[in-house]
Amino acid sequence: ARKESQEEKESKISDTDPESGYYVKGEREKQFAYSFHTACDTNGFILGSIVTPGNIHDSQQLIPLIEKLKNTLSTPSVVVADAGYKTPIIAKYLWSQGIEAVLPYTRPKGKEGLFSKRAFLYDHYLDSYLCPNEALLSYVRTTRDGYRLYKSNSLHCSSCALLKDCTQNKQKEKMILRHLWEPYLEVSEELRYTEQHKKWYKRRKETIERCFADAKEKHGMRWTTYRGLAKVTLQAMLTFAAMNLKKMANWLWKKAMPFYFLTLNRKNVPSQILNHEKTRFSTVWNALIK
Repeated sequence: ARKESQEEKESKISDTDPESGYYVKGEREKQFAYSFHTACDTNGFILGSIVTPGNIHDSQQLIPLIEKLKNTLSTPSVVVADAGYKTPIIAKYLWSQGIEAVLPYTRPKGKEGLFSKRAFLYDHYLDSYLCPNEALLSYVRTTRDGYRLYKSNSLHCSSCALLKDCTQNKQKEKMILRHLWEPYLEVSEELRYTEQHKKWYKRRKETIERCFADAKEKHGMRWTTYRGLAKVTLQAMLTFAAMNLKKMANWLWKKAMPFYFLTLNRKNVPSQILNHEKTRFSTVWNALIK
């Protein structure tokens, strides 16, 4: 029987807070942390959040977060997410739930200096990829992870003038992986160019990014004040609840502002209008202090 080799993976655990995760972002940002996977509406009110160790990838938490919103509120009609959530699995889930997926542009992946996957055109009829030199990459098999493998003909590639820009494979074969649910991702990619999707994605920096900025700069969420997942989750929920209450108070306060303006200029204001504004302010104020 053939023995499968087991690769040893290095795991870093904090001595002071073992429930945290080792967060890595590029070469500069490496630390033990927690991640807040959060959703808000178009007005910036926080609707729900899931707290995980920092080493949990973003894409693993969007589906549980949407399910949480469906159980507590309702199914959203549109979901705007950043590049960390742009995966075929998430795109398939959103579109199959009747949710419009608004996903951003992502840079092509692969080795620098070689053709990226976007340089190859997929033909749905032939179920093959067409390379820049108009050669076909045919379907070979499907992997356990749900990816379909496409491979070129080494006889054609060995004499291709673009070989050095295409692959460094010793067998002179170009291979491309395509997820079974990649068509759902392609739909989102096509809609990314529409004006409506551009408008929705632009709102992201005005809503969820503003929420995170306020939480860090005004509410001390840049650093945790507790240890353990349960206590950090409690800190996040209380902070987000306070932020929602502050936003609601600001909204109600703005509605009451015309009363102050009219009282300062009451000599020139008819008594009927003044009484109307006074009544309206009283209603708003009573709702605010409850």
